[in-house]
Amino acid sequence: MKILFRLLVLLSLPVLQASAQIYDVFEKEKERPARLLTDRAIQIETTAAIDYMYNFNFYESEREFKWLLVKYPHHPIGFFLVGLNYWWRLVPDTGVKKYDEVIHGYMDKSINLASDLLKEDKGNNEAAFFLAASYAFKGRLYAERENWVKAAWAGKQALKYVELSRGDDSINPELIFGDGLYNFYSKWIAENYKSLKPLLTFFKKGDKNLGITQLENVSRNAFYTRMEARYFLVQIYAMEGQHEKARQLSNQMHALYPNNSFFHRYAARSSFVLGRMREAETYAKELLDNIATNKYGYTANEGRYGAYILGYVNQNYNKDIGAAKFYYQKCTEFAQSNDSEESGYYLGSLLALGDFAMDEGDFLTAARKYKLIIDTKQKKSASYKTAKERIKTLKKKITEAKKKRRLRNR
Repeated sequence: MKILFRLLVLLSLPVLQASAQIYDVFEKEKERPARLLTDRAIQIETTAAIDYMYNFNFYESEREFKWLLVKYPHHPIGFFLVGLNYWWRLVPDTGVKKYDEVIHGYMDKSINLASDLLKEDKGNNEAAFFLAASYAFKGRLYAERENWVKAAWAGKQALKYVELSRGDDSINPELIFGDGLYNFYSKWIAENYKSLKPLLTFFKKGDKNLGITQLENVSRNAFYTRMEARYFLVQIYAMEGQHEKARQLSNQMHALYPNNSFFHRYAARSSFVLGRMREAETYAKELLDNIATNKYGYTANEGRYGAYILGYVNQNYNKDIGAAKFYYQKCTEFAQSNDSEESGYYLGSLLALGDFAMDEGDFLTAARKYKLIIDTKQKKSASYKTAKERIKTLKKKITEAKKKRRLRNR
């Protein structure tokens, strides 16, 4: 649900601080590079680092990228790549805020260096590209924190530089990425967040279908933004009800980067939505196994998905109510541990647990589960509406039970 876009990969703050003296040594000796984004040698050198990053091997990725910061201290590319590495560290759970200042710091450094390059050469499309990308990256992080005013401001800065960087066919696929995200999300936000419409009046109207087409182009033809486009497309396909496309792409990405919990989670989710229950069950078990072994990137977020899927499969396909109860309860615990009580899987798990309790005559437990759903105030949720009906049914059952007890006691 963000207007913005981001890009590339790596390095840690302590390493940068320790390297500051190295930069001072090289600064006077290094020439300011004009173009690096389309340098084939750099692309070849960075391929392994990019793959490491998307497979959550951040240390290896950092080691591979360190040389960019030393060799090109006057160019934004190294600092920009560092920022993306930190972004992907929080992708498994974007509620984590410990990397926010680091990410903004690297993007600010990228912006400063790109601004210097653009002052020296007003026709430097690459400098404009990095300005657009860095501002968009900052804006996206602001959007994650629901700081919409700052997000809109950063997005507007990004768009200004996207306009400046257009027309260079050599980096066109990278530039299309920004246009694609803008076209889709500016329209999607207007449709789904009515309160934000006033902020969007200053922006040109988007086109969701064009945005998807542009992102698909980037996912096939760009270098640095190819995987980022796929990251967004997996989510966009799901939001737009194109679940088979989401399944195919997430399966492909999970096979390519098996340690990446984001693509793993979407592979499970997409299979589940399409009714491919055995496939979904396999992915869900893997998610919970990885959490149990403390595998990096596998958090309560993945647990919520995996536990609900296993609860549903055991209830409706394996006919194992005991296992279904266990996994639904695990889902609620995962959701409560990372403040996801408004999620559909949490509400669905509570509803199922309430229904089990009511069927077993445990009306007190049933009432508690239904009340937890009502307390979330998710009035548009199907679980909320069903819980309201269940409470009515529950009241009738309690009244009937009281009548039967009175009759027995006469």
